[in-house]
Amino acid sequence: MEPTARNNVVELTTVLSIVSLALVFAAALGVVPSWALPHAPDSVIEAIPHVNAAVSVVAIGVIANAWRDVRRGNVTRHRVGMLTGVVLFVAFLALYLYRVALEGPAPFPGPDVVYQFVYLPLLAVHIILAVICIPLLYYVLLLALTRPVGALPSTDHPRVGRVAASLWLTSFFLGVVVYLLLYVVY
Repeated sequence: MEPTARNNVVELTTVLSIVSLALVFAAALGVVPSWALPHAPDSVIEAIPHVNAAVSVVAIGVIANAWRDVRRGNVTRHRVGMLTGVVLFVAFLALYLYRVALEGPAPFPGPDVVYQFVYLPLLAVHIILAVICIPLLYYVLLLALTRPVGALPSTDHPRVGRVAASLWLTSFFLGVVVYLLLYVVY
């Protein structure tokens, strides 16, 4: 399978991105009926935003350290860190989508002026960056998994990876800010 994947990274990225984004939007827009999902206890559902905030903070540290590792030439630690970042991202997304599919998006409890001029713009940028990150992450991940480490510098992996990591870190950071506005400040 690897030679096929190696020769079709763009096509695989496209298919995986479309499927992933379809699942995300289906859950976020309420297409997935809540009765079709197993129901966790209310305490678990209520804990998900707090768990996801912790996952996001850990992911920021892991991704930043992995980026530093590759700049220092430690490719093995970079690979482990970025794969850990992907696992954290998948865990975050699964928990978030599960909660949203069951309960819908969390309403903003603060003043309308903050909602319109702070919360919504931050949320919009966070969501846009998260959506943009999905194909970029698939692309650099597939390049990394289908090529020898020594060949990666001659691919788009370093260039696209820098963009993907920057957007990924920003999206995670803005997600934490959104969490703080929803659950701590208001």
